[in-house]
Amino acid sequence: MILVVGDVVDDIGVLPLEPVTPHTDTRAQIRMSPGGSAANTAAWLGFLGAEVRFAGKAGADGAARHAAALADHGVDARIAGDPLTPTATLVLTLDADADRTMYVDRGANATLTPDDLPAALWEGVDWLHLSGYTFFDSGTRETALHLIAGARQRGAGVSVDPGSLAFLREAGAEAFLAWTEGVDLILPNADEARALTGSTGPFIDFDRLAEHYAHVVVTLGPTGATYLGRDEDRREQVVAPRVPVVDTTGAGDAFTAGFLVVWARGRDPRRALAGGVGAASRCVQMRGARP
Repeated sequence: MILVVGDVVDDIGVLPLEPVTPHTDTRAQIRMSPGGSAANTAAWLGFLGAEVRFAGKAGADGAARHAAALADHGVDARIAGDPLTPTATLVLTLDADADRTMYVDRGANATLTPDDLPAALWEGVDWLHLSGYTFFDSGTRETALHLIAGARQRGAGVSVDPGSLAFLREAGAEAFLAWTEGVDLILPNADEARALTGSTGPFIDFDRLAEHYAHVVVTLGPTGATYLGRDEDRREQVVAPRVPVVDTTGAGDAFTAGFLVVWARGRDPRRALAGGVGAASRCVQMRGARP
């Protein structure tokens, strides 16, 4: 059983249908859908056949709605409702290259505490996955550290996806490395990996990342993904297929799920990379962040 804990969000996607005209109207396609990096990862895990449980927090009006959306993908979703704080909202705009700019209100995500995570969540769990947003928010950082300690006490593996280059730069690499030191698996994208290691230009210092994590996976966008295993000194790379890209939203979350669903079954890095690349390639060919 994989336990995913973190953000759940109402996504509002805006796709301009013509050149943007400031200070007046621009025709656009606007869609609202369930999102959040951690919740998206859980949805893809369930869709891909993993046994997965999700825990997070939404506004009182959103908890049941988001739990039902995740259940549609086979996820055992346990979402606490906050009576005072609304469900998180994210507005994302897509550009001509299908890439996105995001504006986020973390809402009830920022109020997640250990009290929202009862011991029953851990039943049958052998792997914990966290998104970086829970670490970057000072109100929920202790909750993330509490979860890592709980996983270690129970002998469960831990993976972390940094999730946000902007928030990582704001927090600083040294702080993030200290919060996540010793987790089993880190899954940054190329820009996040460079920020974590102080790398410049196209170079990524994988060996420096391996000083902090036993297993390192760096996603490289349309190029594919690379794995480095510190203890066995193993390196693997899988190239992504060329596919028509409609929307890159959620591609990293899909990759994480595709990787973990294979990794949990046998720790085969090359097959896991292929699983991640396959899920991400599927994700970018459609609008939205979920299957």
